[in-house]
Amino acid sequence: MHFLEKLKPLALLLLRWALGVIFIYHGWPKLFGKTQIFIQAFEGLGLPAWSVYAVGIVELFGGGLLVLGLFTRAAGLLLMLDMIGAMWKYNLGEGFRAVREYELPMALCAAAFALATIGAGAISLDQLIYGKRARVKSKGYGSRE
Repeated sequence: MHFLEKLKPLALLLLRWALGVIFIYHGWPKLFGKTQIFIQAFEGLGLPAWSVYAVGIVELFGGGLLVLGLFTRAAGLLLMLDMIGAMWKYNLGEGFRAVREYELPMALCAAAFALATIGAGAISLDQLIYGKRARVKSKGYGSRE
């Protein structure tokens, strides 16, 4: 399926855009919308009020960076950590068997981790600015080279 390999830059672009839009959508109200509601919810989980702003910044600006394909690895790593925190403090209250409670943050976490490890791809500002340095230099796990 060699033709699918040629679609990798487009696939990474679409993954970045989809993930970025989702994080922007969830980060915006934490900073500019229902901030007080989020502060109450976070405090109910034992988190300080300032954590709403921290999470909002990571989600809003991290999502924006993914859309642009700029600093994609760092943004992906921060967003992955954000989703791990969300699952730990909020979604896993009913245990691991209640997948319906954590399926979205788990999928977002996995996608963010993929972008953190793979990078933005050829259609990105990372590629435009950093060129060949933006590509992975290691052969990676399971490589036959």
